[in-house]
Amino acid sequence: MTSLHELQVFNLSMTLGEKVWSIVEKWNYFEKDTIGKQLVKSTDSISANISEGFGRYHFLENKNFCFCARGSLFETKTWITKAHQRKLINDMDFEVLQIEMNELGKKLNNYIKAIGKPTNQGS
Repeated sequence: MTSLHELQVFNLSMTLGEKVWSIVEKWNYFEKDTIGKQLVKSTDSISANISEGFGRYHFLENKNFCFCARGSLFETKTWITKAHQRKLINDMDFEVLQIEMNELGKKLNNYIKAIGKPTNQGS
């Protein structure tokens, strides 16, 4: 059986969470308290949902939690766009985050498709 830490999609989501944290922790109190908390929570929710679904050991529950993770990814995209529009995230960081979120989205969709298929248990 594949371990959680062997899943690329999980590792990408963890890396994204740490990058977002390192950006938000530098903001002033007001920015952290408003958009920052929302952004960190939505980003961390991606990996948390992948992890919880993986730990359920039932493919239908795993899929449902991955659908939640995908929703959190879309929420994260919105918060990152808002932060960029409000000049809290510079253009270079914004572009890098966009690329990483798009890659994560593709991997997450592929993982969702593979869940429950005997030949692709560890996508």
